[in-house]
Amino acid sequence: MRPVNIHDYRGVMVLGEQRNGTVHRVTFELLNRGRTLADKLGVELSCAILGDRVDDLGEVIRRGADRVYHVSSPDLAQFLPWPYTRALVQLIEEVRPEVVIAAATTTGRTVMPLAAARLKTGLTADCTILDIDPAEKILLQTRPAIGGNVMATIKTPFTRPQMATVRPRSTRPAARDESRTGIIEVRNYSNLASLGEIFLEYMADPTQEVNIQDADIIVSGGKGLKNREGFKLVLELARVLGAGVGASRDVVELGWIGYPHQIGLSGKTVSPKLYIAVGISGKVQHLAGMQTSEIIVAINKDPDAQIFQVADFGIVGDAFEVVPELINQLKKIKAEA
Repeated sequence: MRPVNIHDYRGVMVLGEQRNGTVHRVTFELLNRGRTLADKLGVELSCAILGDRVDDLGEVIRRGADRVYHVSSPDLAQFLPWPYTRALVQLIEEVRPEVVIAAATTTGRTVMPLAAARLKTGLTADCTILDIDPAEKILLQTRPAIGGNVMATIKTPFTRPQMATVRPRSTRPAARDESRTGIIEVRNYSNLASLGEIFLEYMADPTQEVNIQDADIIVSGGKGLKNREGFKLVLELARVLGAGVGASRDVVELGWIGYPHQIGLSGKTVSPKLYIAVGISGKVQHLAGMQTSEIIVAINKDPDAQIFQVADFGIVGDAFEVVPELINQLKKIKAEA
């Protein structure tokens, strides 16, 4: 790689994602952020999609991209860190975007640090806000620090590209515009495989009947449920609703449920149509992970609980009385239907 001249870099690139050849929703969320950044810089917005086969790339154009780079290779048929990293680094070296953003998913959290190290540039992880400095025209990368008590804004003034990951579900997907046109480029790369990596099989998390980051409804429980037995109320309510199961950090640290269910600054960010918080006080760290939900219902016996400040509907009452009655009524409605 030749020495970096930051003036050689232009444009905003998002690292899109696909699952089994279908463009994933998180790509459209990134395009929403990327479009804003590109417009402020007055540059092109491109989207990189890595995979052996990807369908309907035109949808990426309709969601805001000016150009799509489909990096195709049999080595990219299944996600492996080094083939994906090599493909991304090669594309960045060829295209030279000034900004590259990705989702803080398994793919983004794995590939972006490896790519940043190879490109000898900086990376800010888990950003909540991305903006452009109006004077310097560089990326402002804001993320929580010190346990969420401070919001730190970070710049990358001397190297390129400027790289950041943002939490999935932290913004809405870009709207579809049927009138948009753009360019789709297919780049066929070879020799991406690593001798040290072999894909064996995909293993789903057996504790998640519904992945919380894809769920339309989430029932989440907090320390107010008192113990592991009490937390079973959340599991039962979620089962009746066909919902994902979430939890506060306290509950995960107590071992009532595993880390994949943790919602908040130190867990996952979700934005379902309906979020039901049971026995959750509403610490700022938890609110940061769910406050973009469309409708929030809070159940807590403390009328002054912080969770009520963001709730659309609040039930002040004992969860051990409210939730069983709610479950019974939902079962009756389902039986009558």
